[in-house]
Amino acid sequence: MPALSRRWIQPSGEEADNQRAAVSTRVEIRQIMERAREGTDAVLEPVSDDELAAQISPLAPPLVWNLAHVASFEELWILRTVGGAAPLHDAHRDVYGALRRARMNGARLPTLRAEAVRAYAADVRERALHLLEHVDLDSPNALVHRGFAFGLVVQNELQSQEAMLEALQLRSGRSYPVPSSAPPDRAPSGPDEIHVPGGVFVLGAENDPWAYDNELEPHEVELGPFVIDRAPVTNAQFAEFVDSRGYRSSRHWTAAGLEWRDREDARAPLYWEGGRDGWERVRFGVREPLPPDEPVQHVSFHEAEAFAHWAGKRLPTEVEWERAASWHDHEGKFRYPWGQAWMGFEASLDRRRFSPAPAGSYAGGVSPVGCVQMAGDVWEWTSSTFHAYPGFVPFPGPECSEVNFGDDVRVLRGGSWATDGLVARSSLRRFEHPARREIFAGFRLARDA
Repeated sequence: MPALSRRWIQPSGEEADNQRAAVSTRVEIRQIMERAREGTDAVLEPVSDDELAAQISPLAPPLVWNLAHVASFEELWILRTVGGAAPLHDAHRDVYGALRRARMNGARLPTLRAEAVRAYAADVRERALHLLEHVDLDSPNALVHRGFAFGLVVQNELQSQEAMLEALQLRSGRSYPVPSSAPPDRAPSGPDEIHVPGGVFVLGAENDPWAYDNELEPHEVELGPFVIDRAPVTNAQFAEFVDSRGYRSSRHWTAAGLEWRDREDARAPLYWEGGRDGWERVRFGVREPLPPDEPVQHVSFHEAEAFAHWAGKRLPTEVEWERAASWHDHEGKFRYPWGQAWMGFEASLDRRRFSPAPAGSYAGGVSPVGCVQMAGDVWEWTSSTFHAYPGFVPFPGPECSEVNFGDDVRVLRGGSWATDGLVARSSLRRFEHPARREIFAGFRLARDA
């Protein structure tokens, strides 16, 4: 195994304390891995094997390929890279053959049997959990230290679950069971806009052993004052833009936005349909009235940018967003807008609602500056392109982040209702092409102070 390193890891402590911490960490990692797999099984359980293997949309691969990639990623980083094991092609020839043909054919994916993929995923997981009991989690090797490789694999699986739900939302003519949920609590009322004073704060992940390389290195940034909306833009607010011919008026759109709008023939957010009594939406195959007070979702960056121009504002930069979401002037950097831990009641995360919560929800989730719903509900587009922070070191390889850097990729923050709480930290940077709107994405607005 190569001697990889991350400068921010500082092993310390007495040997006995380290051993106790390693055991605790080992138990926690196992529990997180098992919880992640239960979540994957829960997402896929209502879908037949034939549907798992079928192409739902040109925008998404068959669901069975999501699971295959989850298992392949786990085999690569845990079994082969950490454990030094040989590939499992003799035990899983069907899956290996399909993966090889997919690499050769590009977008043309061969057929994969769900039964074969489940057997492959279960075999890889059993071997990974066995290896977990024997690796030295106090090793100075950064790929192993505090279970980084296991965290990399877990987060990949959790994010793949959201991708599966995005694909299931694309299905037409078939419903997907959506659980009922109780209305969330309301946050205390506040102003529509929050004035954030200028100053210095820390941008990036601090003391997070499973942070991605693009969240590092944490560094101080001096930021001028700005104003940011307390809550995300709602369906009702966006409907005003649509009904005022916002999609038809070219003056609100950039040249790239106009090209996208005309190519897609976009006239409203994805899944919106006109009804006799107003706007309706299709949610997992079921048509229903559009909830006016929910944050708008399934909008592209171009749509968010056009709305911002129409409203006389702009999208926040990702630096502004993280400042508003995570920095406490006296306590420093928060992992989540409300503090250091996700207790389960502060946000719409973990698929508890299968939709965003009404704007102004969750008293326990208010950020240090007074914004609400900066974690969960909808991913929030920012105006920032995806680039490295100062001191960036690609880890564990350039394919994790570095190959995606560029001006044609935009950063989203915060997570959605489908995002796992482990992933929805304030420093996490989701990067997507600005044309994508099948994702659970919305936005909030900002302006200069």
